[in-house]
Amino acid sequence: MKGLVKIYQNFIKTYPVFSNAVQTATLMATGDLIAQTVVEQRQLHNINLKRTIQFASVGFVLVGPVLSNWYRLLSRMVGEESKVAGLKKMALDQICFAPCFLYIFLVTTNLVQGFTFLEAKNNVSRDYIDIVINNYRLWPVVQLVNFCFVPLPYQVLLVQTVAIIWNTYLSWKTQIKT
Repeated sequence: MKGLVKIYQNFIKTYPVFSNAVQTATLMATGDLIAQTVVEQRQLHNINLKRTIQFASVGFVLVGPVLSNWYRLLSRMVGEESKVAGLKKMALDQICFAPCFLYIFLVTTNLVQGFTFLEAKNNVSRDYIDIVINNYRLWPVVQLVNFCFVPLPYQVLLVQTVAIIWNTYLSWKTQIKT
C-alpha cells in the first residue's frame, strides 16, 4: 500500500493537470452512476452509459484541468501559508470563479449531451440560479477547509471526493429537461 501511495504522490506532482483530469473524470462518472441508480432509481441494466461517459468527459476535458490550474493560480496570487490566505482563496473562488465556472460547466454539459446552443442556453437559464444557490450551501465551507489545510497537489482530489455528492446532484439536475 505504501508503494501505491508513493506512486500516486509522484504522479500527481509530475503530471498535476493530467492526474487531476483523470481523478475528476472518475469521480464525476461515479456521481453520475449514483444519480442514475440511487436518485433516479434505475436498475443497473438500465444505466445510460453514454450519459456517464459524457459527464466523465466533461470532467476530464474541462473540470479537472480548469480546477488544477485555478488552484495553482490562487496559490501564486494569494500564497499558501496562512489561514488568512485560505480565507482569501475561498472568497475569490466562491465570488469570482464559481458563478462563472458553473455557467460554463452547464453550457458545456448541455452541448455534450447534444443540445443546440439555444437549447443549452434555455436549459442553463432554467437551472443556473438553483445550482448557484446550492453551490453556496456546500462549497464555501469545503473550500475554506481545502485552502487552509490541504496541500496544493491534493486540493482537486479533496474537492472532487466531496464532489461525488455534488456531481450526483449536477448529473441529476442537468438531466431534468422541460
